[in-house]
Order: sequence, then structure tokens, then C-alpha cells
Amino acid sequence: MNSTVIPTLADIRDDAFTQALQHKLDHKTKPLGSLGRLEDLALKLGQILGTQTPALEQPQMVVFAGDHGLTARGVSAFPSDVTWQMVENFLAGGAAVSVLARQHGLALTVVDCGVKHDFLAGLPEGSARPGLLVRKVALGTADSSEQPAMTAAQCALALANGQALVRGLPGNALLLGEMGIGNTSAASLLLARLAGLDIALCTGAGTGLDAPAVQRKTDVLREVLQRHANVTAPLDALAALGGFEIATMVGAVLQAAHERRVVVVDGFIATSAVLVAHALQPLVLQRCVFAHRSGERGHEFMLQHLGVQALLDLGLRLGEGSGGALAWPLLQSACAILREMASFESAGVSEKSGTETIQA
Repeated sequence: MNSTVIPTLADIRDDAFTQALQHKLDHKTKPLGSLGRLEDLALKLGQILGTQTPALEQPQMVVFAGDHGLTARGVSAFPSDVTWQMVENFLAGGAAVSVLARQHGLALTVVDCGVKHDFLAGLPEGSARPGLLVRKVALGTADSSEQPAMTAAQCALALANGQALVRGLPGNALLLGEMGIGNTSAASLLLARLAGLDIALCTGAGTGLDAPAVQRKTDVLREVLQRHANVTAPLDALAALGGFEIATMVGAVLQAAHERRVVVVDGFIATSAVLVAHALQPLVLQRCVFAHRSGERGHEFMLQHLGVQALLDLGLRLGEGSGGALAWPLLQSACAILREMASFESAGVSEKSGTETIQA
């Protein structure tokens, strides 16, 4: 995969600037640290955007869609046709992420990374559909239990598509969403391989499998890992085990991080893309905010492996970017606190006395 260009990431840590941000937060009109993790979030957003007055501008929710050849092995409770049907639902404004994006003022774009469907069929040549970008690598990945899910060239193209996509988007915040029947299997495989975990720990119910079906899914995924036992490098693992939507998302994450955009990471599938991006460029985590801890079994292990904590824990396991949209107001609030809240000095409020004692 020598043809794949991975954007370089600068270390955005600046001790003096971080101290200035912390000093500003500590001298707001509140007891020290009393806004808890919202203060940590404000600090991180200030660091990413490189300013003491952060503002989130023209946020972009991008839903990456693709089909998976492994679904032929019965790893999902839903047929693969649901992928393209849900893309149509996104475009019609009827999906959960569509509703939440409207509510929070997020621009929503759906990217066909490799769906087994022609969304432009019947339209004049050169036509486009509002809200849809066609960046199709192929009509779904190959069955990874028989061969690599994608070729090295296909994986490189998906990564390049993700990078180019972000370069063409306005704003300073990217919210990750995805759709692809079978993609919890791909995410579980990537977690097992890149984090060195047993596949049983990484495999959950996905779209709603019962316990026997989860066991069958686990057995299939173990077979896939054995077939690709010698594949360990991050990009090779992505090609052998991943999906077109995940690979495109990896490219998007790397590009957004390169541009110092805030990357809002949804659940299990979106985090699997960050897992790969992190293996390629560890500094990517400096730009990521993890929206929620998914109800999908493997997500907790992904977060632990990356050493990060999510903002919300609501038992969500829908995907689509729904968790990112729900967490979005917290990011807005954190920026507003840092940018607009008065200091003790500016408000004329007395600070805590250094000799104050607590009476029993």
C-alpha cells in the first residue's frame, strides 16, 4: 500500500497555551472544577481549535455507507438491502440522525462508499441528488471469510476518497456517522486484530441477534481471523477485515485531524475507524471527542484500548451518527462557557478566600 498517502499530524500540545486555557477556566465565576467534565471538554476544544474563545462553525455530519460481503455468512439479523433502503431514508429526512441533525443545525451528507445499489439510476447522466455523494469503490466488499474484503488498491482509493471529501467540506467540526449491514462484524474483527483481543470479547448482537446467533457470528468471525492470521499491519488489516465505509471514514478522520477540525466520534463502527487511524497516526486522538459509550459489546474495549472516555452512556447502539448528534449540545455549551462566562474579576465577584475553613 505504498501508494496510500497518510496525512502527517503535528502535535498540538502546547503547555503554555494549555495553562492559559486552564487559568481562564479556573477563574470563571464558579467554584474550582465545579463544571466537572464540561471543563475538560472546553479545555480540549480550545486546544484543538487553538483559541481561548472557541466557536464551532458549520458542523458537518457525514454518514458513510457501504455493504459487506460477509453478510452472506448470516452475521446480521437484517438483509443487506437495508443498507440502501436506510440511505434513502436518510435522504428523505426520516432516520434518527436526520431528525437529530435538523434539531441541532448539523449539515447532513450521506456518502455512498460501496453500497450494492445505484442511487442515480434513471437520472440523466451527470445528475446528482441533494445530500448524497457517490464515492463508490465497488458494489460492497468481498466476503472476508473467503478472501480479503478489499484489495490494497480499493482500500487506498477509499482512504483517498475520505481525505478528498473532508477537504471539500466547510466548517471546523466533523461528526462521524455510518450505515452498513454487517459492519459491526468488520468493527469487531478490527478490534480483535489491532487490540489483540479474543473475538468473543469483541462480538455483540449488532442489529439484534439472539444469544445463539451471536455465538454463530463469533464462530464466523474467528474463522475470518484465522484465514487472515498473518495480516497485522493497520492498513493491511483494514483491507482484509474492514468495509468501504470504514476505510473512507479512516481517510476522513486523518484529513480532519490534519486540518485541526474537531472530530466527533459516534459509537462502535465510527470508533473502529479511529482505531485504525490511531494505529497509523497516534496524534489523531488529540482532535477526537468521543460522543458516547455504545451498548454494543466491543465498544467499551475499544475505548479502553484507546485510553479515552466518552461523554454519554445511554445504551445507544443505533449508529448513523445518532450519538454524536445527541452529544453535540455539550460541545456547544463547553465552547460557550469558555468564550462567554464571566471571570471573578470582570463580574466583580469575590473569589474563594485562601484561609476559608469548613465548619462542622
